Amino acid sequence: MSTDFQQARSALGVRLRELREASPGGRLTGSVLAGRLGWTQSKVSKLENGRQTAGVEDLRAWAEATGQPEAFEELHGRLKGFEARTRSWRRQLASGHRPVQETWNALVAQAREIHEWESSTVSGLLQTADYARHVFTAYADLQKSPRDTEDAVRARLQRQEWIYQPGHRFRLLMWEAVLRTRICPPDVLAAQLDRLSGVVGMDTVNLGIVPLDAPVRIPPANSFFVVDERLAVVEDWHAELWLDDAPTVGTYRRVWRRLEASAVYGADAQRLIAAARRGLPG
Repeated sequence: MSTDFQQARSALGVRLRELREASPGGRLTGSVLAGRLGWTQSKVSKLENGRQTAGVEDLRAWAEATGQPEAFEELHGRLKGFEARTRSWRRQLASGHRPVQETWNALVAQAREIHEWESSTVSGLLQTADYARHVFTAYADLQKSPRDTEDAVRARLQRQEWIYQPGHRFRLLMWEAVLRTRICPPDVLAAQLDRLSGVVGMDTVNLGIVPLDAPVRIPPANSFFVVDERLAVVEDWHAELWLDDAPTVGTYRRVWRRLEASAVYGADAQRLIAAARRGLPG
């Protein structure tokens, strides 16, 4: 969890404690407030100590139970402030994958240039429908989220239209391991590799692959995107981090450039793709 996120959550907890202690009817103990809310006392303690993230309805109930319903808007504003940076998968996927894909569609539509590093799966901008189905299914199982696989696939494929339109530039880097990761059956992966091979040389897409045996200036780590040098989006198991402060965005651009120094393009990239395809069973 990011330091900025934890600091913001802790500050929200301090504010919740202030409201409990400043209740118009007199100071409330944690156990009394928990009783009013129908919660366990441990939940009250975790929220006040920044060890659990409050939901919108949690904040509304807290403000009303402490006799200060007008404080809800302030609390909600604080929550939106740090959730804008840390977008938990649990909350994002509450209605399935399609809304997340539509958010990305809007972001890509407004972007001029995207730098992407992928260390585990093929970039969503280049996925085939069958490959995407397996990716969405795997993450839905992990996050125990609603399965809207076909809607999510359609939304992801809609985003791919932008790679054929002028005015956009996609600088995509992938680790060679991506070409060999069996997130799907061999025949699906074979079709996906054919798709990648066909992208090499496109005007709007620069596809680079970092070979497994290439010397690297920095260890390959989790996937991320830099959008127009104004926003970095970093993927982790619990959340996406949307980071827009200039120093942080600059850090991710430096990471991308160091990884890019180890990448191969053009015919060399196609040879790596072809070798991965030949290694598939059948």
